[in-house]
Amino acid sequence: MAEKTQHIRNFSKSGLSFVTPHLLEMQRDTWKDFIDVRIKELFSEISPIFDYTSKEFELWFLDYNLGKPNYKNGLEAKRNNDSLEVSLRAKIRLVNKKTKEVKDQEVFLCDFPLMTERGTFVVNGVERVVVSQLIRSPGAFFTSRSAKGKNFFGAKVIPNRGAWLEFETEESGFVGVKINRKRKVPATTLLMALGLENIEKIQKEFKDVDTGEIKYIYETLKRDTCKDQKEALVEIYRRLRPGDLVTPDTAQDLIFNMFFNFDRYDLSKVGRWKTWMRLPGLNTKKKDAGSDITKEERILSIEDLVEVVKEVIKLNNNPNAKADQVDHLGNRRVRTLSELLQNRLRVGLMRMERIIKDKMSTLDPSTITATQLINPRPLMAVVKEFFTSSQFSQFMDNENPLAELEHKRRLTTTGPGGLTRERAGFEVRDVQPSHYGRICPIETPEGQNVGLVGHLASFARVNPYGFIEAPYFKVKNGKITDEVHYLSAQEEERYIIVPASVPIDKNGKILPEIPPNKVEARVKGEPAETEISKVDYSDVSSKQFISAAASLIPFLQNDDASRALMGSNMQRQAVPLIRPEAPLVGTGVERNVARDSGQVILATSNGVVKEVDASHILVQYDVSGKKVTQDYELQTFVRTNQYSCFHQKPIVQKGDHFKKGDVLADGAAIDQGRLALGRNILVCFLPLRGGGFEDSITISEKLVKEFEFTSIHIEDFTCDVRETKLGDEQTTSDIPNVGEEKLKDLDEEGIVRVGASVGPNDILVGKISPKGEAELTPEERLLRAIFGEKAKDVKDTSMRVEHGKHGKVTNVKIFSRELGHKLEPGVIKKIQVEVSEIRHV
Repeated sequence: MAEKTQHIRNFSKSGLSFVTPHLLEMQRDTWKDFIDVRIKELFSEISPIFDYTSKEFELWFLDYNLGKPNYKNGLEAKRNNDSLEVSLRAKIRLVNKKTKEVKDQEVFLCDFPLMTERGTFVVNGVERVVVSQLIRSPGAFFTSRSAKGKNFFGAKVIPNRGAWLEFETEESGFVGVKINRKRKVPATTLLMALGLENIEKIQKEFKDVDTGEIKYIYETLKRDTCKDQKEALVEIYRRLRPGDLVTPDTAQDLIFNMFFNFDRYDLSKVGRWKTWMRLPGLNTKKKDAGSDITKEERILSIEDLVEVVKEVIKLNNNPNAKADQVDHLGNRRVRTLSELLQNRLRVGLMRMERIIKDKMSTLDPSTITATQLINPRPLMAVVKEFFTSSQFSQFMDNENPLAELEHKRRLTTTGPGGLTRERAGFEVRDVQPSHYGRICPIETPEGQNVGLVGHLASFARVNPYGFIEAPYFKVKNGKITDEVHYLSAQEEERYIIVPASVPIDKNGKILPEIPPNKVEARVKGEPAETEISKVDYSDVSSKQFISAAASLIPFLQNDDASRALMGSNMQRQAVPLIRPEAPLVGTGVERNVARDSGQVILATSNGVVKEVDASHILVQYDVSGKKVTQDYELQTFVRTNQYSCFHQKPIVQKGDHFKKGDVLADGAAIDQGRLALGRNILVCFLPLRGGGFEDSITISEKLVKEFEFTSIHIEDFTCDVRETKLGDEQTTSDIPNVGEEKLKDLDEEGIVRVGASVGPNDILVGKISPKGEAELTPEERLLRAIFGEKAKDVKDTSMRVEHGKHGKVTNVKIFSRELGHKLEPGVIKKIQVEVSEIRHV
């Protein structure tokens, strides 16, 4: 057996069982979406590129491919302090429109960081994570404001790129619109300018809707001075650019470009889909999430604006109408890695497009090639900038497997295009009913970011439009089936859903909680009692509304909310121990977290262990009757981003048989394939001579002596050997004025040996640098003449252990120009020494 059989008793009262999806599914799927779909979308958006006259050349991006990675895996890239990258190359077609000559070429565009199996990126030897952003969705939203005891409704049409439109209703019934937050114009002026050419057409369009006590179109036309389309275009131009000379043609160019040109205005696929869903008059065009929406459908149309104004009038005429909730998860969506990266690449391609157009007009048309036209630098710059300095590309929290996993499932509302900590109010930070099953209501940081940074709930997923969906079992005739449906926040509010704790018999039939035949349920989003026959769905699990970290807390229902928040956050700060121990009382999530963290080695098929030691495991798989051997290299004494120690240890022995999916080796803070963040110790609540005053804890000597809470921490020290004006620095064990005792652990090159015990002020790398030459005395000139260069002055610039630090040298890395490593200008050699220290509790 690969894992020791542990007798685990299950006390769960729920009769439901749901297969937990992989916890890194979002990161992996979005990366696949970026590689397969998003790059293709970008190339189709930008193709073709014409020269400034549109008569000489056109350039097409036909296809693209990714080269081979520069390293076998992320670990190898980390060892070399380098990035794990692949080259992005594109097939380009250049067409000379005059000679009809066609040239096809493959062109290098940029080096692209590659996602590892654990959902991370290795950039400059450091593991980074790209977090997702939760933002307001593009589309049409309806707002309200109170005046004189009545609600007056307005609307916002928010595109992904382009000018905002904000409609407002005044107490008199006048409907105005602001374009890009400029001065208000009558809504009828905008409608006239964009297609409803005169007053008669506007009146005809709205006569069936504007039937209330207040005639909104009549009141708006009363204040509208424009009589036809030309006047309307000029009027809007004057509001947008006061003081500029205007003719109807220049006004039409500006305004039509602002709304009907895809380069200037893009509702985006999700914005178009949301607009179709929200406006009843456009429902004939409604498509399913994920279906293709063309480029033409992503720009604004006159029908959209007519329907928006109609909906505003309908809401004003309905006394029970309510505005859309801005913070509802039906109106907020997730920008995943694929979209964030696509937006940055779009910027790079736009810059590249300008350079291509310039070159088309300056290079010789008879000899021009695609390689000459394309300058990859703008694209390389935006990729580098995104992965090294973007707010979304973060230094991975690598303290333990849970911290790593939850960092990858994090959602932030801040960042470019999002909220700011200072301006975000209470409403946007608060827990929403629509968060149920989608965003964890417990796990959020304390302090300024409270409510602005969240984590995905355990079983939530993100749909193609970026809306978070939660899974539910379908209920048919009062019986819970195995059929799982994923519902978005808005879809969920149409149904009646019972919790996972609802009593059921062995066949899955729901039993009544309230005689004769009623149960407690969420009826269209509100808690209520309902008949069993009316139930549509059931929750899949009692822990589906909380995150993976919160679901690790046993008896969570008995905890105070703020204490549960602290507990879920502080688990991520647990330091991996030398001897971790899985909890005696767990929640059943420990195994899933350990497996999905990517820090354990899992068997890919059935097989047998052939050879095992501390550095590798050799296994023989049985694949379709064939014997296939595979050698797994174990990672030992690896320094994490938080300077803790990541160390894999085998839990199998030679000759052990295992099944597909069994754990072969544990990682840090993992015990027999289960998450183990600490130890099981006896705790006593007892006043002990003031030893437990306030936050103090008294521990027994045994905990220290038996290494119960002992951990390893790894510090790294880096020494650069540089070129100086006086000559090159050198590494050597021959250091002036240093005794033999200090040099005993250095090799000929002056580099400390692996395994040496070092303390404060001990030499790790012996290095000498040339000294500035002073005026020589006659004696020194004589010595120089006799012994030559040897008598030349050098100073000791050795790298020493800092004060207060000690441990054992566990790794030495040497990077030099001669071996082909990338180093900063002026650096000949870089030596990195890792010192591991054992720390007791």
